[in-house]
Amino acid sequence: MNHPLDLPTAEIATGIRAGAFSAETVVAESIRRAKAIAPALNPFVLIREEKALEAARAVDRAIVRGEARGALLGVPFTAKDLTPTEGDLTTLGSWTRPNWVPTESALCIRRLQEAGAILVAKTTTPEFAYSSMTTSPRWGVTRNPWNRERTSGGSSGGSAVAVATGVVPFAEGTDMGGSVRIPAAFCGVVGLKPSLGRIPMTILPSVFDNISHFGPLARRVGDAVAFMTAAAGPSDEDISSLPIGFNAEDAAAKDLRGRRFALSIDLGYYAVEPQVETVVRQAAEALRRAGAVVEEVSLPWTRAVNDEWFDLWCVFMSAFFGHEVERYRDRMDPAVVAMIERGQNVGATAYKQVEVLRTAMWRDLATLFERYEALLCPTCAVTAPLVTETDDDYVATLPDGRYKGLDVTCPFNMVPQLPALSLPVGLAEDGMPVGLQIVGRRFADEQVLSIAAAMEAMMPPVQLPRARQKLPDDQAAEI
Repeated sequence: MNHPLDLPTAEIATGIRAGAFSAETVVAESIRRAKAIAPALNPFVLIREEKALEAARAVDRAIVRGEARGALLGVPFTAKDLTPTEGDLTTLGSWTRPNWVPTESALCIRRLQEAGAILVAKTTTPEFAYSSMTTSPRWGVTRNPWNRERTSGGSSGGSAVAVATGVVPFAEGTDMGGSVRIPAAFCGVVGLKPSLGRIPMTILPSVFDNISHFGPLARRVGDAVAFMTAAAGPSDEDISSLPIGFNAEDAAAKDLRGRRFALSIDLGYYAVEPQVETVVRQAAEALRRAGAVVEEVSLPWTRAVNDEWFDLWCVFMSAFFGHEVERYRDRMDPAVVAMIERGQNVGATAYKQVEVLRTAMWRDLATLFERYEALLCPTCAVTAPLVTETDDDYVATLPDGRYKGLDVTCPFNMVPQLPALSLPVGLAEDGMPVGLQIVGRRFADEQVLSIAAAMEAMMPPVQLPRARQKLPDDQAAEI
């Protein structure tokens, strides 16, 4: 029999509220699982055992008094080490924050907690969330629960592992260039980059940054909907936040018959592994069998998309973290230092000219969305790489002119108003998960989630790997 922790988010909260099981029972199991996987996979910076259990007991006492409130009542979740949480060591994966304990949590976290959710752990990230793989000089390597020799992805890699191993039904992540969707795809869970401004971004020095997003990693689409319902909505803490809330009813699964979707395997220039393409095409064919129209389209894009996004990313790093180099260079990831130095050498005119490419990309997509309600493509061009590989192993133009890239996500940070979701749709020949990316019209987050929910309902589930982990026998028995 499954533990109550394995129920969908809404059912966990309902069961706790009704007294079918206690919040303490759910949170204690979450902590037990976290401790069991931590030695082998390294997804946590810290586990908040005492604080989380006390919060759970407080929920149970409030239920007895008839005072319990919140749609996420007693539901455990994790937050990324990039994101400040009150009273917890928060390092950004870096020695530049040796002992920082914030006195206030980010608005996204506060909203989840105000809805009744209980923070059980902080999850690993590469230094300043810079990488598509989660390894840092502060915390080491985070491994993939499907295969410990593979990366969990980045930069929300610890969050993806926490979800994939059943520790929590959803986790908070951030996405500036695929950092929610990449680990979601590699670990076989749902990951959403919401439209820019749907969840206020309050943790950066600038509220005018336009590539950064909070987003959920979740076991099921419904768990991502529960996260969005609590976290989305305007706030003056972020001037760029949108003056709209989130409608969970609009995010429910709906009939796919007659609906029109565009399919691009390569966005015009990626080299996509055949085993990834096969699984993505199988998902597209399942849509067709459900009565949807799926048509292949071509896009005139090139690796300039990735190169110019990388320049934006380097300027981001140099502007917000460049001041740390003088003091901490020897303890920083050399790749981070190189990015900061590159960003310092990008001229203002070149930086502004990136908008010309972004404008052309949007015009291509605006034309596409006149005929289709979503664009389908792989989330990543490959399955999870080995932990010994780095981002630099996935930046090359091949002899046939194709781009050898790891992920197919950063193009949709270049047009950040578009929601993009990674849905696990099957296993590749190597036994690793494959994510299908669903990119919607601007600000149509509910529609993207609705499409994903309908696909999730009609496809065989990608079994989460708690029973399949390559762990020592004594640890595997604990999970």
